Amino acid sequence: MSSYGVTLLSGGLDSTTVTCLAKSQVDNLFSITFYYGQTHSKEVECAKRIADFLKLNHKLMDISFLGEIAWYSALTNPERFPIPKRTSQSNLGFGVPITYVPLRNTIFLSLAAAYLESSILKAIEIDGEKPNMIQANIFMAPNAIDYSGYPDCRPEFYEKAVETLNEGSKISQSYGIDFEVQTPIITMSKAEIARMAVQIEAPIHLTWSCYQGNDRPCGTCDSCILRAKGFEEAGIKDPTLIE
Repeated sequence: MSSYGVTLLSGGLDSTTVTCLAKSQVDNLFSITFYYGQTHSKEVECAKRIADFLKLNHKLMDISFLGEIAWYSALTNPERFPIPKRTSQSNLGFGVPITYVPLRNTIFLSLAAAYLESSILKAIEIDGEKPNMIQANIFMAPNAIDYSGYPDCRPEFYEKAVETLNEGSKISQSYGIDFEVQTPIITMSKAEIARMAVQIEAPIHLTWSCYQGNDRPCGTCDSCILRAKGFEEAGIKDPTLIE
């Protein structure tokens, strides 16, 4: 069996942990990072360093046009929608916050699937690999426990999304190869993710989670608060905060 996979590597803690898991499971693994005009574009540089550290095939995709389309978000339009600042873990709030980027994970998943399908079609139609010996995996790092309320981080979203991908793809309809979307940390807490990252020796010292793009994490955005909560509950010092 020949396994092909794409892992979405943002440069943050979650995606780095999932990428390390993917590396141990997939023969032909590609890592993809999307630049979509996000305020925390420092993540992109971190993703490059992480891919180099892990010796992964890495592709940076510039989809900065997304910022013009999905403009109703603090991550793509901070001048109009400032990133909320929090003073504690208790006031993260409820509902979908302004840091949600409209349909971002739907778009990411579709682009990753298209890239993976192209690689598999080449393997079959040019290189002569047998379809019944190929697996197609997309690794993503949504988290439905300690997260900010994003609807595209829920298991239900991915269950429906993979059905749509397979209904509309050539590898599924012509060759019987279904995409499988792997979301190994979707039901884990941030503390569990931090512990796993340490256990599998993920390069968390290279990661960046802050919604701001400064030299050091702001410590007040939702992402910083959730990351701090996870490391605190795990009893682990965040290596990115060590002087």
